[in-house]
Amino acid sequence: MMQSLFSLCGTLAPYCGVLCFLAPMPTILQVVRDKSTGALPLLPYSSMISNSFVWVMYGILKSLPSVYMSNAVGVILGTYYFRTYVRYCTIIGAAKQVRMHVRGAACIIVGNMCLAQILEKDVVADVIGKEGVFYCVVLFASPLVALKHVLETKSAASIPLPFTIACFVNCLCWSVTGWFTMKDFNIYFPNLLGLSCACAQLGLKGVYGDSKVKGSGLPN
Repeated sequence: MMQSLFSLCGTLAPYCGVLCFLAPMPTILQVVRDKSTGALPLLPYSSMISNSFVWVMYGILKSLPSVYMSNAVGVILGTYYFRTYVRYCTIIGAAKQVRMHVRGAACIIVGNMCLAQILEKDVVADVIGKEGVFYCVVLFASPLVALKHVLETKSAASIPLPFTIACFVNCLCWSVTGWFTMKDFNIYFPNLLGLSCACAQLGLKGVYGDSKVKGSGLPN
């Protein structure tokens, strides 16, 4: 029974990861329709490229097809989101911001490729794995920045329910697969943190719902 559950999680995990990478697509398609990015930040898309590339390298070094293939989709989609954002960006001084993000992503990508040439395979896999853990911790924890706002306004309307559920299922599958099947700390640890963050957001959604806050402009 348990073995079947582990196998199911291992099968679902890559697809759940791809689903999370697809989550920004409606927003990007709206940008294309509006021909403007409005006040959207660039960081989620540049960080998707960098983070996914790190995990592609880790998956290749550790011979984990489910890791590198699903994250390769993240690199491709992140690049599409990034290019679309840059094309329709209307923010003043955007060129400088774009150059900064390109340089940052390039440093991460080139730096890790250099490490792969210099260090032994097992050593570089461990280094890149810990780097990936760091990026995941930052990415998964970032939505909790809105925690104070939710508690103050008594409204969780700012928490996107479909995406949060997708993250919950994704992190659950990867946590189970990483712990019981792969036995890989670099896989299960960041996903356990992500699972905790998703649970916290779902808890807030359940407690406060999408109640309208006076003067907030949030829908019921």
